[in-house]
Amino acid sequence: MIASHNGNICRPRQNFMMKKSQPIVATRNLITLLIILLQAPLLAANEEVSEQYQDISLIRNSVEDFVYRNTSTLPGQVVVNVDKIDKYLTLPRCSELQPSIPPGSRLWGKTSIVVRCNDRDINWAIYVQAEINVMADVLHLARPVSTGYALTYEDITLQNVNLTHMPDGIFTDPSQIVGKIANNNLTVGQPIRQHMLRAPYVIQRGQKVNLVVKGRGFSISSEGNALTDAAENQVVQVRNKSGRIMSGLARTNSIVEIQP
Repeated sequence: MIASHNGNICRPRQNFMMKKSQPIVATRNLITLLIILLQAPLLAANEEVSEQYQDISLIRNSVEDFVYRNTSTLPGQVVVNVDKIDKYLTLPRCSELQPSIPPGSRLWGKTSIVVRCNDRDINWAIYVQAEINVMADVLHLARPVSTGYALTYEDITLQNVNLTHMPDGIFTDPSQIVGKIANNNLTVGQPIRQHMLRAPYVIQRGQKVNLVVKGRGFSISSEGNALTDAAENQVVQVRNKSGRIMSGLARTNSIVEIQP
């Protein structure tokens, strides 16, 4: 208490304000508690309903796992991008998801993956779009090459590219093309493809060859002239001394092997 100038006793105003605010705070706390109690059944109901439906993220994960598992033997680094799945999609909860490739699709570039529920009492399927990129080092020409030129290691270079964007018949291993012959003039920077090259000829047209006929327990040799060019193990036509035209397999050392 505080004495005034006229001698009367005055009570502090602060205590009065504190006492006045206490019921207000208590009321607010009570309202908050009521809101929590009212929302609890709703939250529990929502959680119960959500448990009845399939978790969309599990579908997405199953697609990624399926693709990576079935592309592990591809050369280079596989990168999978799965498109977003509608988060409001309501499918019955499934304990066994089964991804697969639809007929006509393959795990390459932009593709579709079908995910089916494999539960006995639940039957649904969803198509998920995905993009599969395969990054690898591909052989390109480091300098121009003329027709008939045999490629060396100095003629090639590696570039890291997305294989799904490349044409068919490319090479990733230098040993596959070194020593091969250019079929045409090739320009620098081109990816090297199979149709651009051929194996070196072991038999050339007009060349004298040794005709060898092998059978069980015997071998006969004679001479002839090659009528066509041929790489090793290719079929080549030959005219023998009597003028007869024969076909055989080209071998090294000017040999043409004739099957009896």
